Amino acid sequence: MALRTRGLPVVIAAALTSGLTSGACGGEDPAQASGSDGSSTDPTGDPSGSSSGSATAGTTATTATTATSAPGDSSSEDGGDDGPGPGNFDVGFIPDVPEVACGGKGGKGGGGGGNVELAYIWIANSAQSTVSKINTDTMEEEGRYQAKPAAGDPSRTSVNLDGDVAVANRNGGVAKFWANTADCEESNGQPGLQTSSGTNDVLPWEDEECRAWYSPFACNSNRPVAWTRGEWNESTCSYENEKLWTVCDSEVLLLDGDDGTTEQVIDVGGGTFMYGGAADADGNFWGLDSGTGRLIRVNHEDYTTLAFGLPPSGAYGITVDKEGRPWVCSSTVARFNLDTSDWSVSPDNSGGGGCMTDGDATIWHGTGTGMVGFDTETLDLLYTIPLPEYVHGISVDFAGKVWGVGFASNNAYRADPETLEVTTFNQLVGAYTYSDMTGFQLSSAGGGGVPQG
Repeated sequence: MALRTRGLPVVIAAALTSGLTSGACGGEDPAQASGSDGSSTDPTGDPSGSSSGSATAGTTATTATTATSAPGDSSSEDGGDDGPGPGNFDVGFIPDVPEVACGGKGGKGGGGGGNVELAYIWIANSAQSTVSKINTDTMEEEGRYQAKPAAGDPSRTSVNLDGDVAVANRNGGVAKFWANTADCEESNGQPGLQTSSGTNDVLPWEDEECRAWYSPFACNSNRPVAWTRGEWNESTCSYENEKLWTVCDSEVLLLDGDDGTTEQVIDVGGGTFMYGGAADADGNFWGLDSGTGRLIRVNHEDYTTLAFGLPPSGAYGITVDKEGRPWVCSSTVARFNLDTSDWSVSPDNSGGGGCMTDGDATIWHGTGTGMVGFDTETLDLLYTIPLPEYVHGISVDFAGKVWGVGFASNNAYRADPETLEVTTFNQLVGAYTYSDMTGFQLSSAGGGGVPQG
């Protein structure tokens, strides 16, 4: 398939601070967090490093080589000589949620009335045992939190439709943090609110008051974490009855999203090594079991399970598209067809790690040299965006930007599929996340029903 080439500007952004984007709810804007100085950190969280030249401290501006996009695609919306643009990526809405005038206050993730604008990406700093809260619009870090009381090993994160995050520690234990500081509550006996303000401000575990709850688990492997949508409440302008899927060794657990207590335990058999998970619009859990080579579905209504073999190309990351179809990705992206219970697999792109759709017709994946986008139906290669390093985690935010998180690196890259501009956040510490870091996958996933065939 012929691909067209265009130049790609790259901007390096420091860690700064800004407020949460407010949405359609009739409440006040969430509280603003104070900023950080944007300097780099070591695994202990101490600041180090400096900047040079006329750039702002902690920032560098460069220009990349080239990027490719599908023939006929253009950043112009007027249908010029190169054909129409790739479409409107500003898809900040939740399917199947009626548009209503939200009369409540807040809507914790800044949303409401079917138009949710969750404005953060949550990335685990595995080497530092923390999780970063980064504003997807400003590229400013507004909080950094310990993921476990001690010896944390965070990797996967999942964001619910109120904007709050759950982070799982590989060695056991799941924590939930509030996105909106207005939801944080007094818990440490000190006057006022004590919470992190950004990169170099990681509070001691017992002092942090924007942690909603922590559930300890004794596991050899506690990796997948995936929220269900819950139920929209117009009067409170928020989602209620949200549940959280996680996996402790061979047991799939359903947690109460409000307090982290375990409501259901589903044993899926010995030899299980659940490496990732995602939920569809109906709350069903799809788990990638690399231990026994299975794709596992847990029904949210009766907790029965189905299992299917993984594709020959292997599997590492997992996501769900707008049709409710699960995808797994490794060196390829592979779509599980619900009507036939078989796989459609893309050509080998020497990728790995995570993948996520744009909520429409493109699935994004990381490669050794950048990010690529495939057509979700034909599996044709549509986009190639070069980056200076391999990105292990892929996510899409509510403005349609595509994010790539470097493998155990300090960098996260945000790419605009229309202009192909790339901006880099460079203050992470041994980052490792390739799950639904923004909540966009949960918001755009469909409910495909029970697999047939």
